[in-house]
Amino acid sequence: MRRESDLYAPLKTYLEAQGYEVKGEVGAADVMARRGDEPLVIVELKLRITLSLFHQAVARLSVTDLVYVAVPKPKGKSARRALKDNLAMCRRLALGFITVREDGTVEVHCDPGPYAPRKNKKKQDRLLREFERLRGDPNDGGATRHGIVTGYRQDALACAAYLANSGPEKGSIVAKAAQVPKATTIMRDNHYGWFEKVEKGVYALTRTGRDGLAHWAYSWGEDSAEKDDT
Repeated sequence: MRRESDLYAPLKTYLEAQGYEVKGEVGAADVMARRGDEPLVIVELKLRITLSLFHQAVARLSVTDLVYVAVPKPKGKSARRALKDNLAMCRRLALGFITVREDGTVEVHCDPGPYAPRKNKKKQDRLLREFERLRGDPNDGGATRHGIVTGYRQDALACAAYLANSGPEKGSIVAKAAQVPKATTIMRDNHYGWFEKVEKGVYALTRTGRDGLAHWAYSWGEDSAEKDDT
């Protein structure tokens, strides 16, 4: 579909099959449909989801509660994710969401109406745990995922910093001294390549670990708090 008008014919056919009288480009509305004394139906057409499409659709809510957005059905690897995200957005805004396939098939994914999503307690608890785990405030809000300091990384840095001063040490001792309860697990899993096992239960810092400690010098513990105050 190369033009928004390519969406109109299949959409008009779909609505007329349900008993609606349908007309295009009525005032500011791309599509308007009426069935007896029922509330008007307005559909805004776009070749892809854009912010302006949502702006237009939300503006139409001042005319009727039955407002839909319609776009060609997305294809490709990211299509399912895009469809899910756009559907969630429409529900949040009390809009209906329609896609039109290349063969003209119209699919209504949701109708307009109030949306009261259930809170995800597991996700909330996970975020709170990460919040509490972070030492200080090492990240600027809005930064990209590359270079983000997580609570896990801060714990690994704390272990690395202790080993840099003490030399090879038992995991239980590192856990207590560095105040990282899962120190042994972190050093054993060694996700960053910073640690090496020298004997049972004893770990040492690798060259990569020393480089990592230097690179993330102000990302943990008291150092990060000092950075935040500057």
